[in-house]
Amino acid sequence: MSLNTPISDWSSQRIWVVGASSGIGLALVQSLVTLGARVAVSARRAEPLQALASASPQHVLALPLNMTENADWDRAWATLKATWQGVDWVVFCAADYTPVRAWELDRDRAAKLIDVNLTGTLRGVATVLPDFLAKGQGGIALVASVAGYMGLPKSLVYGPTKAALINFAESLYLDVKPKGLDVCIINPGFVATPLTAQNDFEMPALMTPEAAAAEIIQGLERGDYEIHFPKRFTRVLRLIRRLPDRLRLAVLARIAKNS
Repeated sequence: MSLNTPISDWSSQRIWVVGASSGIGLALVQSLVTLGARVAVSARRAEPLQALASASPQHVLALPLNMTENADWDRAWATLKATWQGVDWVVFCAADYTPVRAWELDRDRAAKLIDVNLTGTLRGVATVLPDFLAKGQGGIALVASVAGYMGLPKSLVYGPTKAALINFAESLYLDVKPKGLDVCIINPGFVATPLTAQNDFEMPALMTPEAAAAEIIQGLERGDYEIHFPKRFTRVLRLIRRLPDRLRLAVLARIAKNS
């Protein structure tokens, strides 16, 4: 049984992808346009968004914004309501990442990561939620990470922001599903993006952004609550998460030693 409303016809869907200028977000936009959806695209950099809109003017609407600015969210949402009378789904893909170990923790850099990965997303959800609730329909998809499953090496700040999104999605689902809304949490493993290019360790089961986008689309079509991929990697982490503390921390310590 699906926990969300399955999507069977993308040509009828209006999707707002936040974090659409590169990586998973860009690949998702390109796939959605191919499927016939109308896609609003947002990110800080306007140039990649305008390129997407120029390539598919009937399907793509460029809405540059800074996730940390309430005025940007309000302006973009007002434009969407005026142009498309709203959207059916918002997919929050935007993220920031810096590999951090405990001895590298910096207050200002940590605050920036939190503001983009967590606070910025909450700002966006708070922007669209009143209209979704008033209509009794709409979907919110949050891209978190398997780094939010447990404490992982070099993920001292990034991991907690993704763990918070996982928790937030569950609380949000409990509140708004009875009111007709859908909520989906997306937990990718390693995907080849400009962010993961910073890693100096082997990334198991590394995926292309296009493969990640395909997994997301299939999960939304099924009406999944959690979409996680690649399964051969995420299932191992989900198993480790369920181990007793002593065993789990021993496994993670070995991973940290090799990272």
